[in-house]
Amino acid sequence: MNTLTFSPTTVSLDLGESPITIETGRIAKQAHGAVVVRQGDTMVLVAVCHAAPREGIDFFPLTVDYREPVFSAGKIPGGFFKREGRPTTKETLTSRLIDRPIRPLFEEGYNGDTMITAQVISFDGENQPDTLAMVGASAALIISEIPFSNPIGGVRVGRIGGRLVVNPTVSQRVDSDLDLLVAGTEDALVMVECGAKEVLEADMVKALNFGHEQIKALVKLQKELQAKTGKTKLVPVKADMDQALYGQIAGKYAEKLMAALTMKVKIESYKAIDAMKKEVVAEFAAEAPEKKKDVVAAFDLLKETLFRNAILKQGVRLDGRAFDQIRPLNIEVGVLPAAHGSCLFTRGETQAMVTATLGTMDDVQYIDGLEEEYEKKFYLHYNFPGYSVGECKPNRGPGRREIGHGALAERSIMAMLPSQEENPYTVRVVSDITESNGSSSMATICGGTMALMDAGIKLKAPVAGVAMGLVSDGDKFVVLSDIAGQEDHYGDMDFKVAGTAKGITALQMDIKIGGITTEILTKALDQAKTGRLHLLDAMGAILAAPRAEFAKNAPQMHSIQLPKEKIRDVIGKGGATIRNIIDVSGCSVNIDDNGLCQVAGPTQEKLNIALKMIADLIQTAEVGKTYLGKVAKVVEFGAFVTILPGLDGLLHVSEMAPHRVKNPADEVSEGQEIMVKVIGVDEKSGKIKLSRKALLAEAAAE
Repeated sequence: MNTLTFSPTTVSLDLGESPITIETGRIAKQAHGAVVVRQGDTMVLVAVCHAAPREGIDFFPLTVDYREPVFSAGKIPGGFFKREGRPTTKETLTSRLIDRPIRPLFEEGYNGDTMITAQVISFDGENQPDTLAMVGASAALIISEIPFSNPIGGVRVGRIGGRLVVNPTVSQRVDSDLDLLVAGTEDALVMVECGAKEVLEADMVKALNFGHEQIKALVKLQKELQAKTGKTKLVPVKADMDQALYGQIAGKYAEKLMAALTMKVKIESYKAIDAMKKEVVAEFAAEAPEKKKDVVAAFDLLKETLFRNAILKQGVRLDGRAFDQIRPLNIEVGVLPAAHGSCLFTRGETQAMVTATLGTMDDVQYIDGLEEEYEKKFYLHYNFPGYSVGECKPNRGPGRREIGHGALAERSIMAMLPSQEENPYTVRVVSDITESNGSSSMATICGGTMALMDAGIKLKAPVAGVAMGLVSDGDKFVVLSDIAGQEDHYGDMDFKVAGTAKGITALQMDIKIGGITTEILTKALDQAKTGRLHLLDAMGAILAAPRAEFAKNAPQMHSIQLPKEKIRDVIGKGGATIRNIIDVSGCSVNIDDNGLCQVAGPTQEKLNIALKMIADLIQTAEVGKTYLGKVAKVVEFGAFVTILPGLDGLLHVSEMAPHRVKNPADEVSEGQEIMVKVIGVDEKSGKIKLSRKALLAEAAAE
């Protein structure tokens, strides 16, 4: 028998609780580059492929697809089809996490279709696969012929008891007040994604620098793998700028273009620029249509050069603001009378209409993915309709960008949500961007905070967000607060910072250059704090604190802690009793495994009906107390009397009357209402002893 053998190449590094290994040459050998990255018993397979360059496109066609098939955790998918379907929210977000740091690092001029496929093939429940997938994508690219020569590393940083931890396990993350995912090259950071519990700016810089030190080791590991197995890189063809053509266009149109760029109204500015571009193409490519691409490239370069020169050389922004100035604000709350909470948040030409809806346990979102099932009682959805930027675009559901922006805003606010005792509701926040000129996710955070407070949700502290930009020529840099659309497009950084007056709750940073230094990070975070405090002051002037009461049109809620021995009584045989409560009262009733019973009704009157029915079921008999009971059954040794709904006691023949009773039926009959007194309750069995004799004797004595 012929035996097929492999000769895989493996490199390893001690990092966190267990080593990280990268292997190539055993799985997916027909891909242009493929690796398996492992930490503990979590393994991720990453394969990359590319196609020939495409002519005539002005974008880089890169696709990242990350998947978490549940077989890797020893599970079978739920649902009818029993197989994985469209990407989950987590898979979509992780695909973005891989794409964002890698995309800017491909060599200039390369535009071949490129596909990165990352698949979790084993999950041990402790070591997270997302950072491994990020490292795997870089490693697979670096050993392939694809022109990607600057590898990145990705790590998660936690802080437990004040101590920074690299790649904390799932168990460790429970005790961490920081969840920082950072990616970078050997020289600088290129991407940050973070959730935190009011972490100070200085501590965040320390965590980022700590993460970068770990990243350097991962980059070194990939270069070791490349030295052993790497292929010869393709050389992309860079398009050279026609300097003479650029000079002609700049000489004639620079002043006019600058005037269009500095128009105060975005739509008017964009129209003027588009009209000018058509004019330039008509003038310089009319007789030579083949030059149109070069003319457009020269015009676009002029536009970017004017923007960057204005910032770095003239010290001005296109809209005339100071570098640290926030755009004018208009904040309205309670604008939608039928919503539980609402806010129309406008900052410059960016506007978000944000609502908060209070629901019941029936509205909890159940997540069944790679890890164990869990419930979400707070979720935020972000929508970006075409009309917000004047486009004719149909709504086809949320894309990766919408999902990513919604997740960032959700993470920013989540740390400030009150406890379940203070907020029994399931809460959904929806942000519809009605106008956009940059920083719409940050408007969502501000508007979401205001909508929640308008609905009566007692946030621990209000949260605001501001997007920071960067323009750098390598020697000089300028940090911009509250960036608008053009500043995002032509700038070098999009650094979103959210938090309270006390500290940071979320970060998201994307870099379009090789990376940023600690000096830039510190400057950006300090400037962001100033902007955040300005926003919080403006928000506080409109609504200083959450409403004293929950929204009047929200479901009326009440929670009852059921005694363990009474849970069965409230549910009833086959759920009959709880269904009866729901049918009679018109309320929803939910009981968790610990006996916490949450009742929600459309009105207080209906809620009271359900609460009364439950209270009757869970009442217990008090020794020495008298009850008006109904005889349920007469037996030879006495009678069983119902003293409370679902609660019977024994009236023994010896306790029926002051005299000797031979036949219980001579004293009571089924259905008869009689007064009885509780004279004892057995501690173990809970059996109730009743007496009628004592009451008759007392009455006779009077």
